[in-house]
Amino acid sequence: MLQRETQQRQLNRIERLLKLSRLPLEKNWATLDLKRLPAKVMQQLRGLLSGDFLDRRDNVLMFGPPGSGKTHALCAVSQELVRAGRSVLKTTCSLLVQELLKAKRDLRLKEFLRELSRWDGLLIDDLGYVQQSREEMEVLFTLLAERYERGSVLVTSNLAFSQWEQIFKDPMTTAAAIDRLVHHSVIVEMNVPSYRVDSAKRSRGGSPAKEGDQK
Repeated sequence: MLQRETQQRQLNRIERLLKLSRLPLEKNWATLDLKRLPAKVMQQLRGLLSGDFLDRRDNVLMFGPPGSGKTHALCAVSQELVRAGRSVLKTTCSLLVQELLKAKRDLRLKEFLRELSRWDGLLIDDLGYVQQSREEMEVLFTLLAERYERGSVLVTSNLAFSQWEQIFKDPMTTAAAIDRLVHHSVIVEMNVPSYRVDSAKRSRGGSPAKEGDQK
């Protein structure tokens, strides 16, 4: 009876963590098309499933063109980690900076950062997808600096590091942000064609897009 009660408590905890994580449950490991991915990427993703990078407070930086499957891959890994009892929160970069700005205006930024620090991993989706103002990027940098070596950040972006000045608006801030993210990190490059383009071509009877077709 004690064993069953312990198991039920663990199941309840995982169910609670999944609800709080904001992870899309349909983007899971079972629905991730691993056949599309290069062998190195598959190896990196499988390596992340152990959750050791969370213990080391390492970051995961995933780059690739739109439709390459970055979000699905990190959500699938994150969901497996949550089911193993780890805490991960998913948010988009746009939503996160708005929440940070609101907390700053309400004079509770420090409290909000403390709340975010309770998560083992913070998944920030679409960094750089929408151009943000300097004020928005300042609060995002504050978050990255606060989590540096204290908690893992998982990031998806379709912009290479050389283009990150478009995000942080200032060369020094850009360099400092990259330095904090890259130090202790796993970098995954999803250089594969768009899954959506391939699906559309298959549905029309055409051939899948080649990797060189992506810009």
